[in-house]
Amino acid sequence: MEPKIRFQNVSYFYGDRPALRDVTLDIPPNAITVVFGPAGGGKTTLLRLINRLNDEVEGTRMTGRVLLDGQDVYAPGVDVPRLRRRVGMVFALPLPLPGTVRENVLYGPKLAGIRDRARLEEILERSLRLAALWDEVKDRLDDPASRLSGGQQQRLCIARSLALEPEVLLLDEPTSGLDPISTGKVEEALQQLKHQYTIVIVPHSVQQAARVADYAAFFLMGELVECQPGRDLFTTPRDRRTEDYITGRFG
Repeated sequence: MEPKIRFQNVSYFYGDRPALRDVTLDIPPNAITVVFGPAGGGKTTLLRLINRLNDEVEGTRMTGRVLLDGQDVYAPGVDVPRLRRRVGMVFALPLPLPGTVRENVLYGPKLAGIRDRARLEEILERSLRLAALWDEVKDRLDDPASRLSGGQQQRLCIARSLALEPEVLLLDEPTSGLDPISTGKVEEALQQLKHQYTIVIVPHSVQQAARVADYAAFFLMGELVECQPGRDLFTTPRDRRTEDYITGRFG
C-alpha cells in the first residue's frame, strides 16, 4: 500500500533550535496514525508541515521533503489554498466561527463558490453526520454555535473541516479540554471517519493513543524513536525509551 503522506529525512528548525531531526515516516491511507510523546517533541510541528501552516512563521527552515500522494507539498508552484482544502486541521481548542451551526459548517463551501441550496444542504447534513453531531443539532441548525457544549463545538469544528471534503484530517489534541463522554464521542466518530479519510492525530494522553491508534509513532525531542501498528507498539515496543514512556517511567 502506497503511503498517503511521506516524510523523507525531514528536519525543521525554529532559529537554531531543531524541532524535528531527520524524520522519515510513512502515513498510510484510511487509517488513524497517532503521533505521541512528551511535550516539545515536535508532534504539532509535524502536523503543521503537512498543510504548510508554518509558512508564515519567521526564522524557520526545513530540510527534506513532505510528500502527499507522491507530490512534494513544498515544491515551487504548489497551490497552498488547494492543499489546505485537501488537508484539514482541527485544533485543541474548539473555535466555532461567529454565527449559527449552519453558517459554521457551510462557511468553507460558500467561500469555495458553492451556491446551489440543495447542494449546500446536502453538505451540511453529510458533514454533521460524519462528525456524529447531526442527531444532536438537526433541530438547532439556526442556533448560535456558541450555545453548543464544548464537546459539540469540537465536533462542529470537525464537521466544518469535513465540509470541504478533504482527503486528510489532522487533529492536534482535539479532546484535551473535553469530558470523558465527549471524548468518547469524538473517538467513535474518528473510527468511522478513517474509512473515508487519512487521519493523523496528536492525542492528549498515552491512554487515548492506545485506544485509537491503527499506527503509532513515538517522538522524543524531535526524533522519531519508532513507528509500529498500534497494537504492537503499545504491547511490545522495540525501544526502551518507548516502553519507559508508555509505562509512565518518564514524561
